[in-house]
Parts: sequence; structure tokens; C-alpha cells
Amino acid sequence: MNPFYADKTILITGGAGGIGVQTAKVFLDAGARVRLADRAQEALEQARSALGGPPNLQLQVNGLDSEEACTRALEEGGKPYALVHLAGISLPDLEDLGDLSLFDDTMAANVRNGYQLGRLFHARCAGTPELPSRMVFACSLAFRRGGLDRIAYSASKGAIAGMVRAMTRRFAPVVHVNAVAPGIILTPMTRQLIADRAEKLMAEIPIRRFAEAREVATVIEFLCGPASSYVNGQIINVDGGTVHA
Repeated sequence: MNPFYADKTILITGGAGGIGVQTAKVFLDAGARVRLADRAQEALEQARSALGGPPNLQLQVNGLDSEEACTRALEEGGKPYALVHLAGISLPDLEDLGDLSLFDDTMAANVRNGYQLGRLFHARCAGTPELPSRMVFACSLAFRRGGLDRIAYSASKGAIAGMVRAMTRRFAPVVHVNAVAPGIILTPMTRQLIADRAEKLMAEIPIRRFAEAREVATVIEFLCGPASSYVNGQIINVDGGTVHA
């Protein structure tokens, strides 16, 4: 338990995913109230079960596909102290790159809703220069290196990086805005990618293993906690050294 989180609510979008569940666990263990938002009730119920059904966990079915939906995510159940925006999709490019449907869907699911949530959160948050609210976005190794078959996904994560840096300047000092940029994390989202290219991917990671979702979650908690009081506008790699090796 961490007394800092005793009266604070953390909103986690994409909360039923692998990193979302582990992030929820870290905050719940610290004593925070956690609200998980995701598209599917069944996935959220599975997340609740995996977390042991604690009383300080809220579930919200929400696709974040409109201003109204984003407003509901932020207000239903009380205004959050921190927004952890993990919602998004990662799909391989279509064979026909002239078909923009996947690109448009990816930008909407990965960037547009983050922009909506970010501006609405800033307008509603209770942050002060002495105790700023926090936003943490999910970037990716793909924005730095480019995904081999994921142009749309890589572009969306690059957009998130730029958005984080701009929001940092616009929303300070009452909100600190940062992002994590994971490498290959052992989650359902990466299962097929690892199955197809495990040996090549592993060869690029200096510490020679893929990450557990909790190893991203603990960095997110750091970015929301008092120990990161002077950390702002950062894209923190959680990639085992891949980018800078």
C-alpha cells in the first residue's frame, strides 16, 4: 500500500488487455481506485476475475469513439487523478496500401481518442502545480524503428509521441504528460507476431528475452507517482535496450 494513492482514481483505457490488467494490479496493490475502460463486457469481466474482484475496481464498457464516450470515461464514477491511455489496435497493413480503411481505423483507435481524452482530462482535472495530475500514453518501439508490416500502426505511435510532447507544453504545470514505448511484450496482442518472428526479434534484444506486462506497468506507476515529480514530456523505452543498443 502507498498512502499517496489512498484517495485517487486511475482511469486505464484498453484496461482488459495484458498491459492494462497488470497496470490495474500495480495500482490496486498500491491502494488506488481503478477504473478499467474497454470495448467488451466479457473481456472486462475476465479482467475483474484475473484481478480477484476487488471492491475498488470499476468496469466501464466504452469504445471511446466519440466526445460523449470520452467524457463518460472521465466522469462516470468520479474524476480520475491519472489517465493511462492504453487503448489501441495493432494490425498488419492491408495488401493494397491504397485502401485507407485500416489506416483510418488505426488513427481513430490509437490517436483520435487519445487527443479527445487528453484535452477533456486537462479541462476537468483537479491538478495543481503542487500536485499535478498525470497522463501516460502508450507509444511503441514501432514509432522509433518502424514496424516491418505496420505502416499505419507505426504512424499512429509517432503521432502519439508528438502529441505527448505538445500536450506537455500546453498542459503544464497542472498536468504532467509522458508515455511508455514498449518493445515486444508477452501479451495476446503480440502472440502471432512472436509466433511468426520470435528468433529474429529476440536477436535484436540485448537482454535476450521478451518483457512481461508487469514490467511496463511498474514504469507507468512510476510516472503517476510522487517519485516522478520532475519527469515530464518523456517517451520512456521499455524495450530491453533494443533501440539504443
